[in-house]
Amino acid sequence: MSASNMLPKAPLDRLPHGLPPRSRRAFLADVGMGFTGLALGSLLSQDGIVRAEGLTALPGRPAKAKSVIWIFLVGGMSQMESFDPKPALNEYANKTYDESPYGDVLKSPYLKQNLREVIAGLHKVHSKLYPLQVGYRKFGQSGLEMSDWWSNLGTVADDLCFVRSMWTTDNNHGAQLQFHTGRHSLEGPFPTIGSWIHYSLGTLNENLPQFVVLGTPIADCCGGVGAHGANYLGPAHNGVQLGSTAATALPYAIPDATVTKEEQAGEFGLLGKLNRLAGVEYPDDPALLARIRSYELAARMQLEVPGVVDTAGETAETLAAYGLDKKETETFGRQCLVARRLVEKGTRFVQLFHGSNGGAGAWDAHGGLKAGHSKLCGQVDQPIAALIRDLKQRGLLDETLVVIGTEFGRTPGAQGSDGRDHHPYGFSVALAGGGVKGGFAHGKTDELGFHAVEDRHYVTDLHATVLHQLGLDPHRMEIPGRKRLEIDFGHPIEQILA
Repeated sequence: MSASNMLPKAPLDRLPHGLPPRSRRAFLADVGMGFTGLALGSLLSQDGIVRAEGLTALPGRPAKAKSVIWIFLVGGMSQMESFDPKPALNEYANKTYDESPYGDVLKSPYLKQNLREVIAGLHKVHSKLYPLQVGYRKFGQSGLEMSDWWSNLGTVADDLCFVRSMWTTDNNHGAQLQFHTGRHSLEGPFPTIGSWIHYSLGTLNENLPQFVVLGTPIADCCGGVGAHGANYLGPAHNGVQLGSTAATALPYAIPDATVTKEEQAGEFGLLGKLNRLAGVEYPDDPALLARIRSYELAARMQLEVPGVVDTAGETAETLAAYGLDKKETETFGRQCLVARRLVEKGTRFVQLFHGSNGGAGAWDAHGGLKAGHSKLCGQVDQPIAALIRDLKQRGLLDETLVVIGTEFGRTPGAQGSDGRDHHPYGFSVALAGGGVKGGFAHGKTDELGFHAVEDRHYVTDLHATVLHQLGLDPHRMEIPGRKRLEIDFGHPIEQILA
């Protein structure tokens, strides 16, 4: 058998760029004119599984995880007041860098390495060191250090893995898009990690979207829908925004109360016929094929999604554990609970946003850091801890990788009297489950939390780690006609893998 005959057949919505369009005959041979438009969508989805395995599966290594819950704190959480406490900031508070023993951090080669400034000089290192705004301590048998604002998360410390040596290149909020795509916003939008996973893996539940977005996404100023978009992979692989209650779950896909199921089925049938006819003329149109698939998925979602997001059947203990009984934690707690229910039902990638405010994000602590971070941590600390504990109790944590991230950190120096500026040189992320080590911290920043200095990791190393745990090889994720740079692929962080 020739090498060309061994290649898997490409589905219609994933044709490599640069190949000639398929003929009407080939289109009809693949889908059959006897199928309804809804069956066509199902066929395309099934075919996608074949191509994904052929192009991106990691040879000889079974997946450690099936699903990902990706939590993004919008605006830039302080690494020092979360997962990387720095007591030296208290010891040398209000002194300049040069007045402390650590003035050399300003001479580091990392300071301007690859930095991309949209507005040159807008964000500075700030001269006077700002003390920690919260206490910290060791948690769990592992003794993992973290701030008291995350004391609930500390109760699951032995399931957590911190990577304290992340870095990025954008010192403004284009870093939000960069965190999700691996590319600087000046270079244009690229597929997000959620879209690559959607593109590469088959469905675990045909009645649910495989890439779900909960919470308010980032603002247009900082990437907007691009942070959960598929770009050149095609619209079929964009994230699907859902509400987290039965009433809001499908705000644009619930039929009018006067429309019967029979009438709606007839409407879908007509749309399927029209789209099928258009498909004969335009077999390689990704927007058309995505539309066909979306009609079928929307019909199934109307039956499945409201039940998945309806938490009425959960016990009172579970609801209280997630904080649904308290105003400050109810909103995000519900989203975390829905995320658990979605992965339990087979959704591959659930992306949660917290802190979106129509601008740079609530975690953007240029001033009032103590009041702001205290409030925000109070909204998410209990729900995230409950999510990890709940997944573990249900036997789901081993196959679900939880990621807690933010676009960059904050400066060790004070901005104004009570804030910290943007800081791309060193920051932290946390992971749990999905085959990563628990009770473990990897990488280091210097004594002030300024630079990532040991086991440094660009954001795509986090992407590569997630993909690796799903059994995917990021270096094989390239389609003809779209060249990716070496840094786009990243490298799995082998040291944190169990």
